[in-house]
Amino acid sequence: MNNKEINIPSLLKIGNGKIAKIGKYLVDRNFTDIALFFSDGIENIVADKLYSGLEKYNIKIVHKDTISDINIENAIHTAFKIPSTTKVLLGIGGGKALDYGKYCAHILKLPYITVPTSVSNDGFCSPNTSLLVAGKRKSVKSTIPYGVVADIDVISNAPISSLYSGIGDTISKITALYDWKQSFLKGYEYFNDFAGLMAHNSLDIVYLCNTLKPEDNEFKYRMVNSLVLSGIAMEIAGSSRPASGSEHLISHALDAVSANPKMHGLQVGTATYLCSLLQNNQQDKVKNFLLKTGFFSFAAKDPINKDDFIKALKLAPAIKQNYYTVLSEQDSFDKAINFIETDDILKQVIK
Repeated sequence: MNNKEINIPSLLKIGNGKIAKIGKYLVDRNFTDIALFFSDGIENIVADKLYSGLEKYNIKIVHKDTISDINIENAIHTAFKIPSTTKVLLGIGGGKALDYGKYCAHILKLPYITVPTSVSNDGFCSPNTSLLVAGKRKSVKSTIPYGVVADIDVISNAPISSLYSGIGDTISKITALYDWKQSFLKGYEYFNDFAGLMAHNSLDIVYLCNTLKPEDNEFKYRMVNSLVLSGIAMEIAGSSRPASGSEHLISHALDAVSANPKMHGLQVGTATYLCSLLQNNQQDKVKNFLLKTGFFSFAAKDPINKDDFIKALKLAPAIKQNYYTVLSEQDSFDKAINFIETDDILKQVIK
């Protein structure tokens, strides 16, 4: 029997006006002394509703930080400065604050509640963190959050770029799952059917693009649900495989070679379309979703540099050792170059 114990969020609140209710959610779980981590500029945006709710339920803030640096050594030092009376840590904002707070909670073995203010990627509910290790961005193992509180009112006011980034990260499950399954079929690693099912179910939003528009609150609600399921799928699998494959390798390589990388999900979404062509895998579904949501139109306004993308393609297969994807195939580079040169959409988003 290879069954293992997995963690899933016990607190899951998604909807309008949720930040004002955080105090109630905390007191219901006897979380009275808390540590807060904010992204730059976020505290002022949420302060009135957040603090009035905390005060109403006598929640005590024993530590507070605004995070702009994600060096792992700083996170470790911060963790051990947090008072021992602390019952729970909360990260509020975008990726940096959420990852920093999550890693501190992991070190201290305390519950962590993530409060994303945008839907740019699935990191807010994943069991991993993205931190600087020896000056390089690395994915570091941590613990999946105890809770997720997503306020659609706040998310709706996030920059439109974060929404399109989230769209790109969501669709990537199509190519990631294909790579994982092929790796299993070739005998390189195991495939967890339930994790695969969860990741596949996170794609339900793909089928809604004919009836919902990205600016609709219902679309954002479904997007949060999709990204939560993706995070849980990674926890079940014990790796990022259900949500990260060839398309993420290209994005990581772009981060390494580009002077000014694009947002993670914008790179991933573009790479997902290319990789679906390489895989001959649901490319029409990927194309339709990214067209109807306006992802390609948005990405074309600030295309990825073509020279950088080609450098990233060469580097990508070596980003992770012993990690099979479609990019591991001998002819994948030449095929990718041909698609970049001939596909009408790729010619607009990679220049």
